[in-house]
Amino acid sequence: MAFDFKKEYKEFYMPKNKPQIVTVPEANYIAVRGMGDPNEEDGAYKRAIGVLYAVAYTLKMSYKTDYKMDGFFEYVVPPLEGFWWQENVKGIDYSNKSSFCWISMIRLPDFVKKADFDWAVKTASEKKKMDCSSAEFLTVDEGLCVQIMHYGAYDDEPGTVAIMDKFIEENGYENDINDKRMHHEIYLSDARRVAPEKWKTVIRHPIKKKVDK
Repeated sequence: MAFDFKKEYKEFYMPKNKPQIVTVPEANYIAVRGMGDPNEEDGAYKRAIGVLYAVAYTLKMSYKTDYKMDGFFEYVVPPLEGFWWQENVKGIDYSNKSSFCWISMIRLPDFVKKADFDWAVKTASEKKKMDCSSAEFLTVDEGLCVQIMHYGAYDDEPGTVAIMDKFIEENGYENDINDKRMHHEIYLSDARRVAPEKWKTVIRHPIKKKVDK
């Protein structure tokens, strides 16, 4: 049976709909950076998603080609993830989506090395006849975070974030969102096929122990 990150690492991909504190280990990702409204038809975000999946599936199906990776095992492509922020905005202003900056990502198995990634970018570009050069091999070490499962539309996230904020305040922590540690979302529902009220999204925020002043 193919390795499924969601099932093997439930503590990071399948939290309950109440806040929990986790220490997230370092992991590698396919990533594409950009800015702008993610809902824009044929916009930068949707093009980025196309690049991510082109590279991800090239790696996943590599075992059917002449290219071999040491330690390869069959796996399910992990869910789409994203870091989100807005310049000079504290928190997230959902009413101004055109000002979003983002890093869209798909997690890589540990056996995928930079040379394997470079092969996949080149191969996907040639086979799909699309430019995948915007993809980068990104290593992320999130560390101490609070996370929760959000049910519903993305525009309803502020209510869930407020629950997270109350939880960390009551437990002696504070948000540590900055230019290196950002609002993180993991998308567990296909927005094209599932009604918005049934969307499942992991929301994860970096935190730190509160220091008494």
